[in-house]
Amino acid sequence: MTIAPALDRTEPRQSAGGFATVSPWIEVTAPLGERYEEILTPAALDFLAALHDRFAHTRHDLLAARLQTRVDAANGRDPRFLPETAEIRADRSWRVAGAGPGLEDRRVEITGPTDRKMTINALNSDAKVWLADHEDATSPTWRNIVEGQLNLGDALRGRLGFTSPEGKEYRVERELAETPTIVFRPRGWHLTEKHLRFHDRTGRAMHASGSLVDFGLYVFHNARRLIELGRGPYFYLPKLESHLEARLWNDVFVFAQNALGIPQGTIRATVLIETIQAAFQMEEILYELREHCAGLNAGRWDYIFSIVKTFRSRGRRWVLPDRAQITMTVPFMRAYTELLVQTAHGRGAHAIGGMSAFIPDRRDPEITERALAAVAADKRREAGDGFDGTWVAHPDLIPTARAEFDRVLGERPNQLERLREDVEVTAAQLLDIPSVGGAVTEAGVIDNIQIAIRYVESWLRGVGAAAIEHLMEDAATAEISRSQIWQWLHDNTVTAEGTRIDQTYIVQAMGEAVRGLPRFEGDRFDDAIQVFRTVALEPEFPTFLTLGAYARFL
Repeated sequence: MTIAPALDRTEPRQSAGGFATVSPWIEVTAPLGERYEEILTPAALDFLAALHDRFAHTRHDLLAARLQTRVDAANGRDPRFLPETAEIRADRSWRVAGAGPGLEDRRVEITGPTDRKMTINALNSDAKVWLADHEDATSPTWRNIVEGQLNLGDALRGRLGFTSPEGKEYRVERELAETPTIVFRPRGWHLTEKHLRFHDRTGRAMHASGSLVDFGLYVFHNARRLIELGRGPYFYLPKLESHLEARLWNDVFVFAQNALGIPQGTIRATVLIETIQAAFQMEEILYELREHCAGLNAGRWDYIFSIVKTFRSRGRRWVLPDRAQITMTVPFMRAYTELLVQTAHGRGAHAIGGMSAFIPDRRDPEITERALAAVAADKRREAGDGFDGTWVAHPDLIPTARAEFDRVLGERPNQLERLREDVEVTAAQLLDIPSVGGAVTEAGVIDNIQIAIRYVESWLRGVGAAAIEHLMEDAATAEISRSQIWQWLHDNTVTAEGTRIDQTYIVQAMGEAVRGLPRFEGDRFDDAIQVFRTVALEPEFPTFLTLGAYARFL
């Protein structure tokens, strides 16, 4: 079904280059559910078309540049601090915009998808911020994307409610001014929205950008309402690999604010530093976004995935051990997080810590006790290192995380004054992957296979954040699992037990893992196994498991 755009479609005309041109427009290629027309209005689609007309081609160019970066890394060229931007790093006079209203205190942020029940639970929580996620914690089904926007709009207008199949009613139990500040995370630059098609001025059609769709619909419908509430349109920016990608986001922000008639600088962004490439360009990323930037976040799980992906073909010295052994205290992770705090605070930006994957079990006190102890230790380290806040994935973890930050912050909203001048991080320290040590075990192989397949199965059913064996798994942790299998297989890694990881062994291990899967009516395990084979066992390494799975199965 197509919604006609409000843009005037001119008749095709000949340009100087000899091809016909028309006004850009957005076509909806999927069925419309209940109330979808409230989000996919002609005016909103016009706005999306304008965003794509201005920025889609730059996006494509930057994605092509990523491919060259990966080729360089495979050929032995390490990421580096850029010599051409040395003056930006050396100039200590510039600062970022910093926190907007409602973002001054971010000591605990709860993350989660934007389905109706999760939205209510997040807004009822005692977190300071809710990361409303359309990226790694959301399976990008057409329903999730559009209804997520509906839920956010309803929440901001005080009309959000939900009744479970069992008849239990959920409502936001406090005034909007007292709920956690919403920071919305759109999809990364690499993802498309195949249910919307952009027709450019030449008449060529392409899938819309997931980033521009998510950002555009949220800011178009909610920016003014957020300002009325004394807050603002705030965003987390995922998966950046260069300062040029940050520049593109800044240009998008400037354009959107002009188009919507809101003051420049109203938008605030927190950038996830979750790729090794971005770790070497933190200063430049802050500089490009300085009029709109609130902070940096240590996206630890995607960062580990980026390490495996970037150096997967470098040989045995670059092979990482079992996922569980890659803790935040290994040298290259310590270097990354300490540099992040120093860089952020040196420019007036918040430094936000990462997600602990542990989750409590209300039916098992022993598991809950272990989870809370692990979370407390993790958050104690972050607060002590100078972070201003942290992430949790479950409301029951908020008191534990808050207690560790309260102990350090007291009544202060943050610790921006801690400049961490004692930190000196070199390129060699960021790249010190070979010193991690540890071992690859047969149990680690089985765990990775099961986690990847079980997560993908959940994702294919439309659930993007899945509790698996008392850990919260999302697309990032699944990416670690499948990319490690790919690396171990193609390196012929030998397990601690003396077994060589080859194709025969992985197929056998898959059989063992699959036998233990909890099958049920309507499950998507057969499709998930197909996805896993493609992203973990084929000679070519897909850059993201979600790309092929989205194209084939959603």
